[in-house]
Amino acid sequence: MGTPLPVVSIVIPARDASGTIAATIGGALAQDYSGEIEVVVAAPPDDPLRALPALADPRVRIVDSPDGRTPTGLNAAIAAARGTVIVRCDAHSVLPPDYVRIAVEVLWGSAVDVVGGIQRPAGDRFFQRAVGIAQSTPIGVGDARYRRGGDPGPVDTVYLGVFRRETLDRVGGFAPDLDRNQDYELNHRIRATGGVVWFDPRLVVDYAPRSKAGRLWRQYFDYGRWKRVVVRRHPRSLRWRQLVAPLLVLGLVVSGVLAAVGATLPALVIPSLYGAGLAITGIVESLRRRTVAGLAAPLALVVMHLAWGIGFLVGQRTVER
Repeated sequence: MGTPLPVVSIVIPARDASGTIAATIGGALAQDYSGEIEVVVAAPPDDPLRALPALADPRVRIVDSPDGRTPTGLNAAIAAARGTVIVRCDAHSVLPPDYVRIAVEVLWGSAVDVVGGIQRPAGDRFFQRAVGIAQSTPIGVGDARYRRGGDPGPVDTVYLGVFRRETLDRVGGFAPDLDRNQDYELNHRIRATGGVVWFDPRLVVDYAPRSKAGRLWRQYFDYGRWKRVVVRRHPRSLRWRQLVAPLLVLGLVVSGVLAAVGATLPALVIPSLYGAGLAITGIVESLRRRTVAGLAAPLALVVMHLAWGIGFLVGQRTVER
């Protein structure tokens, strides 16, 4: 007889997700994994989703997440989980049927602590498609393999993540005071203790980008300011791609000052180079993907870059929980 397959716990932090949680749980329970799977949902005690039929399945358990925040919900679900493999899943995502099987094969077949794959943008609206294109370009995400894809191998972070339980116990789980960037911060601590975070392109989970520019701005502004918190806490976690947007914002401010004092030509250098890069990206992506949504990708990129850069420069001044 072979070695028994590990018990897998799929943990889902949920809040105001009544419209999507049934599909999320359905995908979690439809895995082609031969071992045992349980689903642990963490939700506020008064959340309406608790009454949904999907949570009545005996393979699903629900635990309290008093404040409804993602990191505290994840930690509550992990604490209640029985599995030796912990699969993180968002309440608005649907895992493909082979996701758990492939992840367990990677974890149990090598000295890997965390494995994850590609965050694939999927949206029906025009602006969502433009954002998805922007998020998969080098000018949008740099060298982040979980956005662009690439060969299997060690990386600094992955999307969602499938973890060895012992690894989470070793580093203490998710930082409860981080509203954003908790995945990256956790993976940094895992790597700092000698662990390996592994990217596997076979693991693909669809993600719905923001459908309006204002919502995209707020999302990326929050990403930037919480990244500042993580960098203050772990200075060595900073990567070159995370400095590009703040430097762009500072460069545009300098350009504005130069223009105000009459130095017109020097003032045009950074805006002109940036504008040219955006235009080339829009044309190339539109032709490559054969969609006019590519022409709107520069707008999404401007929102992403400026919001993230300003958020990083402003920072989250205090973290009080």
